[in-house]
Amino acid sequence: MSADVVIIGGGPNGLLLACELRLAGVHPLVLERLPERNTAAKANGLVGRVVQALELRGLYGRLADRVGPSQPLPFYQFSGLPLDLRDLPGNPLHVLQVPQTRIEQVLEERARELGIEIRRGHELIALDQSDDAVTLDVQGPQGVYRTWTRYLVGADGGHSMVRKQAGIAFPGTTDDSFASRAGHAVIPDALLDSATGELNLPGLSMCPRPYAHNRLPGGVFTFAMMPPGSGVHLVAVFEWGRPPADDRTPMTFDELQASVRRVLGTELPMSPPAGSGPHLLRRLTGINSRQADTYRAGRVLLLGDAAHVHSAVGGPGLNLGMQDAINLSWKLAAEVQGWAPPGLLDTYETERAPASRRVLMQTRAQMALMRPGDDVTAARELIAELLDDQGNRGRIAALLAGTDVQYDMGREAGHPLTGRWLPDLQLDITHGRAQIAERLRAARPVLVDLTGDSTVTEAANGWTDRIDIVTAHSAEPSPLASAILIRPDGYVAWAAAANPSDQSMRHGLHEALATWFGTAN
Repeated sequence: MSADVVIIGGGPNGLLLACELRLAGVHPLVLERLPERNTAAKANGLVGRVVQALELRGLYGRLADRVGPSQPLPFYQFSGLPLDLRDLPGNPLHVLQVPQTRIEQVLEERARELGIEIRRGHELIALDQSDDAVTLDVQGPQGVYRTWTRYLVGADGGHSMVRKQAGIAFPGTTDDSFASRAGHAVIPDALLDSATGELNLPGLSMCPRPYAHNRLPGGVFTFAMMPPGSGVHLVAVFEWGRPPADDRTPMTFDELQASVRRVLGTELPMSPPAGSGPHLLRRLTGINSRQADTYRAGRVLLLGDAAHVHSAVGGPGLNLGMQDAINLSWKLAAEVQGWAPPGLLDTYETERAPASRRVLMQTRAQMALMRPGDDVTAARELIAELLDDQGNRGRIAALLAGTDVQYDMGREAGHPLTGRWLPDLQLDITHGRAQIAERLRAARPVLVDLTGDSTVTEAANGWTDRIDIVTAHSAEPSPLASAILIRPDGYVAWAAAANPSDQSMRHGLHEALATWFGTAN
């Protein structure tokens, strides 16, 4: 065996999975096809729950390059429609504007700190699996070699070789009715409102807003200074109903400028950025919305874009894929270490596939609402009216953040906190907060005991090799729960009512511990 787990793909999803597995005591090996880290411009940041998840692991500060907790956005958008979140209780839309190249750099640095081996320039060419191992044929810099692993994870993107070799179908739809073009450009300061950043262009009936999908008769226009203060904008346009471009030829800056002119209906003075870059120039025809019909085939699992692809509108890709990694890691580690209860690894798909379906649904809806036409305009007017309601804004914000999916925690899931993200109760803890954060930073499951007696600790004695127990106190006279079992991914597996009987607490806790962490010693 070359490693307990081999991960194909060294992008953010694969690297995060490797870090999570190592924290759980497993030795992964990462095989990446590219000889060096990719410097091409891709995602521009992280949106949603993943920002808080990285904060749990102590990675937010390294990525943000600042101290302090993440903060939710006061404004966002849904298909270009303004989404005012200032009055939203528990606003879930946290955003970290950092380029994917930086994300990969930080995660690779973290992986190497943890002693993880990353082999660059190594490409999977074939796989075969038996009941107890997966055999890999790999093309490396010195030629083809064969290696073995107990589990293989494909984090190798939408064209995943792992998925194809494992025979996993990838059903879905392809919408080739439009083309998108994007590139870095310099827009004259004189055209930009110094207060709002809006584009004041003669001949336009509206002022396009930055960081927004501005819908016009000719298509959709977006622009944003990235990174802020750089003087360089990322400019992108969507066009429907035009003859398809030849994707075999590289896009030029003149082609981007011509597309912008058609969408705006007037000339936008802009120029290529100075310096060597890398500067983005990208053309895409249409979009795929697809999801693997299973996330697991025996000892082969799929992660991120290998399991699902969709439009990038709203920035959901890394939020979805990196949460996949955090969900999968501790379950896969339990299988490798031999203490996983029956069916634990299968809950990776039952929990994460619905989240992917939600992303496919909302990104397709957003793209549909940006199409030209009077009927679409009427639909947008109706949606805009619905977004005047705070409850509707909250539901859309949760959908975009990926916080609207509640995991099924089994028969003992009667408490309202169960299945949800680490509750706000932690904010009311006067003693124990630092210990809880420390355990979660190490990707450990945590049982928080707020009872003030020995009931919970004694009930969990048989699982102390797999979970950490933290005795805490709440500032609330009537706390939401007297005990909380938190999984390594930050979700509540079980919670006890404020004043349960000892017998009912013991029974519920035993049930939850056996469900998620195996049999007692």
